[in-house]
Amino acid sequence: MINENSTTKSSKEYPVLLDKFKAVFADTLILIILMKIITDVFSLFDNVPNTARAIAFLFIFVLYEPLLVSFFGGTIGHRINGIRVKKEADENENISLAMAMVRFITKALLGWISLLTVTSNDKRKAIHDSIVHSVIIYKMESPKPKPA
Repeated sequence: MINENSTTKSSKEYPVLLDKFKAVFADTLILIILMKIITDVFSLFDNVPNTARAIAFLFIFVLYEPLLVSFFGGTIGHRINGIRVKKEADENENISLAMAMVRFITKALLGWISLLTVTSNDKRKAIHDSIVHSVIIYKMESPKPKPA
């Protein structure tokens, strides 16, 4: 006898690879725009301290994604494309800043290799998501009030 509970898959749909690529593309454009803005601002001053340059570099290339993922559930690219990064155990909660940093560093180190597992599991999780127990979901729409 086959146990129906063990053979049924989750009915919830998780974002496909294309949705994730679109978010990465949007974030890449946003980072380029941020670099241009910061470069233009720095060019207005004669001597920009190296610490200011280092902080700008740190924000753009290291903190942008982890900060937005941990505090807002996703980057601007995620939000534009209707997806969010959440805790796998509770898809209503964002992952912590520490886990967002580990996720980002793992993703940066593995590059495209991290995406090899996306099609091999029901939740379409990349390696970096599996490591920190996060999952990418479609943004949950808040219930619309019924007309009176």
